[in-house]
Amino acid sequence: MHSERQNMKKFSFFTFLLLLSFTIDLKAQPPDPGGGNGGPNCFPPPCVPIDGGLSWLLLAGTAYGSKKIYELSKEKKEEI
Repeated sequence: MHSERQNMKKFSFFTFLLLLSFTIDLKAQPPDPGGGNGGPNCFPPPCVPIDGGLSWLLLAGTAYGSKKIYELSKEKKEEI
């Protein structure tokens, strides 16, 4: 059981580092230079920003997957 708990801690730590790496390089965008036809500077319009909601969704999925892996390994160990 000690090894199993240690593996879960390692998995959680590396998952945290992976998610952290997605947010480390975020920087503010420069202001819009204006000019042009006054429309959005993206293709295709409408411009939809991807905000922090995607990060939370990935975090929740990782936590749920970790829980399932833990439960399956626990059941497998009980069978033995």
